[in-house]
Amino acid sequence: MENGLHSSSAANIQLPEAVQGTTRRCKLSLAVNAVIRTLCLLTSAAALSVMITAEQAGVLSFYGFNVPLYSKWSFSDSFRYVVGVSVGVVAYSLFQLLLIAYKTTRKSPTLRSHTWLLFGGDQILAYLMISAGSAASGVTSLNRTGIRHSALPNFCKPLDVFCGRVAVSIAFVFLTGFLLAVSVVLDVISLSQH
Repeated sequence: MENGLHSSSAANIQLPEAVQGTTRRCKLSLAVNAVIRTLCLLTSAAALSVMITAEQAGVLSFYGFNVPLYSKWSFSDSFRYVVGVSVGVVAYSLFQLLLIAYKTTRKSPTLRSHTWLLFGGDQILAYLMISAGSAASGVTSLNRTGIRHSALPNFCKPLDVFCGRVAVSIAFVFLTGFLLAVSVVLDVISLSQH
């Protein structure tokens, strides 16, 4: 009886410590997730705002002729793709931040099914961001170097502000893709602990 009582009291002492450790780990997980989501929101909003303000007019000198140029982000399908995916990531990140705030105020646990949805959403959006950045990088590279096998020149010389803004936006797109990939890793860690 004494052994049974001793084991019972030891279990009572260890149970709250285990619960406290789990609660501490959940709070840390929510805090890290909130930081990553906030960074995703900020970087994708920066990519979006820099891209939609990319616009410039200039003059290109081509074999002695002055050709007026005007470039805007909406003229390129790949730049529109960057804007569309960035809008999706901003909305998704904002929604996830609101869910984290709700969970924190209600002190409700994260469900395994919700973690699977996060994993899928994060992974899909990470792939979309990398895809959008890659598509926009190809167009930007072509604008910077011109077409080598023909006489078409470098369009970024007369449109340097436009090309610079697009390059900054693409950098933010790749940073957002990296942050979403980090979020996927955190989702996997969270799934392994459930």
